[in-house]
Amino acid sequence: MSRIRLLRYTAPLLALALVAACGGTTRDDADDAGPADEGASADPNADFQTGLSIAMLPKSVNNPYFDASSSGAEAAATALEGTFEYTGPSDASASSQVSYIDTLSQQATDVILLSANDPNALCSSLDQARAGGSVVVTFDSDVDPACRDLFVSQVNSDEVGLALLEMAAGQIGGDGEVAILSATANATNQNAWIDVIESELESNPSYADIELVDVVYGDDEDEKSFSETQGLLQAHPDLSAIISPTTVGIAAAARYLSGSEYKGEVALTGLGTPNQMREFVTDGTVTEFALWDPTALGELAAYTGAAAASGIITGAEGETFTAGDLGEYTVGADGVVTLGPPTRFNADNIGDFDF
Repeated sequence: MSRIRLLRYTAPLLALALVAACGGTTRDDADDAGPADEGASADPNADFQTGLSIAMLPKSVNNPYFDASSSGAEAAATALEGTFEYTGPSDASASSQVSYIDTLSQQATDVILLSANDPNALCSSLDQARAGGSVVVTFDSDVDPACRDLFVSQVNSDEVGLALLEMAAGQIGGDGEVAILSATANATNQNAWIDVIESELESNPSYADIELVDVVYGDDEDEKSFSETQGLLQAHPDLSAIISPTTVGIAAAARYLSGSEYKGEVALTGLGTPNQMREFVTDGTVTEFALWDPTALGELAAYTGAAAASGIITGAEGETFTAGDLGEYTVGADGVVTLGPPTRFNADNIGDFDF
């Protein structure tokens, strides 16, 4: 948190800090509380500053994944009696995000929620925003930790990479060529998951018969992801599976496969929303894929930013806060707050989800 923001809330935050120093109450502690605690506020938002301006800047707009995230963030902002703005470029590039960060900084936005297209290229603008009093919380895709206050991660990176590889291996019987259709080459989350996949393929004997033959980038653009899928299949005639750890990419790849001779022959898995992928599961193009709830991710990001802007947390490891109905969360190392494990979707359960 910036020094300016700390000064803005010094008086009320000193009181909060003293309470925290004496020991907070977790959900389990509250269950055991006696009659003396009955007069305490039951409102989980009572300690949050009201009237905060919260803005979400995704990798790109017109993306169902980020649309869902924005709805969660807006719900949190409304619950906290704040204002919400959803803004961003139509293309997933770091240079396009810079002007939006600068505008939000000039508007003295209290909380900027950012899914970054590059880990370093945005740092200068983010530093200026923080110096001006904005709390910067990255979500989905991080920047250098020195350039933001906190990062809200979907899940542990290892869990995502392992899940993607497990699904692909299961669908091809543990044998064959696989390729990856990613988003942008500099996306930190995508690259972390790909690193896990590559490491497992090199070191885990369970995957000894699987070969990663290519990694391509659709830049989170539908048409480019569609054409990259076509290119992969032409370049690798023996390809067994495509892993696409991006909601835009997996939907575009599924659309291509569903109308081609490769349907049912080349497996496709990755990260997608149930509403995007339902038709492709129904028609047999896709067997199983995974994702976390992007609405909950946006909601948690907004609560995390509001908690920092309100002085409830500073980003230090071990701090806790309550994110509305999502419950209590703990800040981890490097200011990371993690939503939870991914959910796998298939024909048996996809009808139970609507996002």
